[in-house]
Formats: sequence, C-alpha cells, structure tokens
Amino acid sequence: MPEGEYHKSRPAFFGSLHGTLNHILVADRAWTARLIGEPTPPGRLDTELYPDLAALRAARVAEDARLIDLVDGYGAADLAATFAYTNYQGASFANTRAEVLTHMFNHHTHHRGQAHGLLSHAGAAPPELDFIFYLREIG
Repeated sequence: MPEGEYHKSRPAFFGSLHGTLNHILVADRAWTARLIGEPTPPGRLDTELYPDLAALRAARVAEDARLIDLVDGYGAADLAATFAYTNYQGASFANTRAEVLTHMFNHHTHHRGQAHGLLSHAGAAPPELDFIFYLREIG
C-alpha cells in the first residue's frame, strides 16, 4: 500500500491505518512498563511513535520479542500476582498480571480487526485473521 494510502484519513477511532497500528504499540509499551514496574512512557494513547510504516514495523517486531520474553519468564505465581498501576488519566488500579495480559491480547484483537476493516476500505486485500486459518498455516 502506498504511504499516502496508509496515512490517509479513514473512518477509525485513531484516524488512519497508521494511527491504529501506532496505538497498539503505544498501549503495549504502557502496559509492559506497568507490568515490569517501570514508569509509563509519557504521552497519550494517540502519540505518534514513528512517522512511517517501516519504522513502526521494526519497533513492533522488537516490542513483540520483548513481550514474548516477558511472558516466557512468568510462572503461575507471577501471573496470579496482583500489582498496582496508574493509568494515563492518573487513576490507580490493581489487577493480576494474567488479567492485564488477557486485556493486552484482547486489545490487539480489537484494533487489528479495525486495521483489517481499514485495509478493506482502502481496497487492499486484508489477511485472514481467524485463528483456525493460522493453525492450518503452521500445520
């Protein structure tokens, strides 16, 4: 998809395909920081981290590796442990790591579904997202 189409304003909460994919990374970085006890990165949930798809893709790959390493390091007790955090609005909450990870992956599904629709809206052929197709592909 040409960069102009990728950035084109579309009927989406984050305004474009780029805005939607960018938001997923912003949210992941915030949640990962909370999970490991680091300060939440400054900004808002619509902060543009990277101006183009190539840079955003590279950052996404790195963040996925970081998240995989984090989750692989958790045992059952770590997942069941409750931790406290503050959201971007300054409100305090406490959840288990398992609940937060479930939220993160559900959040991915939600916004990747939106990205799928935005690709269709742009005239691009979106990939299959149904889990069963993934299972068949990896055989």
